[in-house]
Amino acid sequence: MDLESLLGGPPGVFLGLTVVLVGSAAWLTGRAIAETWRPVRQLLFACLGLAIAARFLTFALFHGPLLSLSGFLITYLVLAGIGLLAWRVTLVGRMVRQYPWRYRRVSPFAYEEMREP
Repeated sequence: MDLESLLGGPPGVFLGLTVVLVGSAAWLTGRAIAETWRPVRQLLFACLGLAIAARFLTFALFHGPLLSLSGFLITYLVLAGIGLLAWRVTLVGRMVRQYPWRYRRVSPFAYEEMREP
């Protein structure tokens, strides 16, 4: 099985359309869901719709196969990963900004509760 059949289209199309274009939409979706304090399951459901849209655009614009199971799964995993990354970074930033007396940032992905002196 070659890379094109695995991705459900040419690798350049996957990189440009799925990762860059639709991936930026997944990033913004993750940020919006985290900013409104919504659970991560809503993000995963939204990324499902984005993956369907990305597969359709690959089919309609670049003549890729519409019903490629491996292409859909890889597209969904990439978009969900980008969305989850944005969701976590935004949530950590929001917790640290909103509750500065209680939490401090440890990394872009984690915060910890402050210890009392």
